[in-house]
Amino acid sequence: MKKLLIGILTGCMLILSACGDKGAVKNTVYSLDDLKGKTIGVQLKTTGDVYASDIENADVQRFNKGEDAVLALRDGTIDAVMLDDAPAQVFVEKYGDVRILDEAYADEQYGIAVAKDNTELLEKINKVLKKLQDAGTIDKIVESWHSGEVDKTAYQGQTKEEYTGGTLVMATNAEFPPYESRTDDGEIIGIDVDILKAICDEMDMKLQVEHTSFDSIIASVERGMADVGVAAMTITEERLKKVAFSEPYITARQVIIVRAD
Repeated sequence: MKKLLIGILTGCMLILSACGDKGAVKNTVYSLDDLKGKTIGVQLKTTGDVYASDIENADVQRFNKGEDAVLALRDGTIDAVMLDDAPAQVFVEKYGDVRILDEAYADEQYGIAVAKDNTELLEKINKVLKKLQDAGTIDKIVESWHSGEVDKTAYQGQTKEEYTGGTLVMATNAEFPPYESRTDDGEIIGIDVDILKAICDEMDMKLQVEHTSFDSIIASVERGMADVGVAAMTITEERLKKVAFSEPYITARQVIIVRAD
């Protein structure tokens, strides 16, 4: 019996020791050069996915949600995460054991995706975007969300019962705070939603927001299932082959999240 108890205690100590080792995984990425040969987590079909795939000898692990990649980083499954700066900051604040490298990987511009043949809608959106930018409305929305002043909306609009312009269907992926996320009751909120509310108010249209996977947004616009695709989506040459984009409405950065030292 004594030998049995000793064996059990020894086994428990080994298990606890293994758990402790996992919890103390060291960071190995301190600069962009350190990304070579590392395992990098990205959200599927994002520009981070594209950039990471070009890194020498990198093992790119793709996740449906950016937060899932961050969780994999925290438990030591991957070495780094490549993500847009605003959601990266949200996750760093949420989890105290990760941080963002000082040096950004790339600068990028977000646009509103519209079907190539829907030139009339694209022209209207561009005209309204300029008006909202000149009035400071977009900057105010972005700053309010980034500063943490709001947790549901930074734009009070879309209050009419009827709209002469009909309904504008926006396809998005509500897994990218603060640009888009879902409340406990399922409402989709965020920077992009507020900006589209403001655009729709100017065009006298009712905004209807539909959640889908990120890699399905472009297809939804192409097939006419949605009028626009908006999800902190970077304007790229590859995407321009499939859809048209509005003028840029936000300039962002692609950053690297690593484990805190």
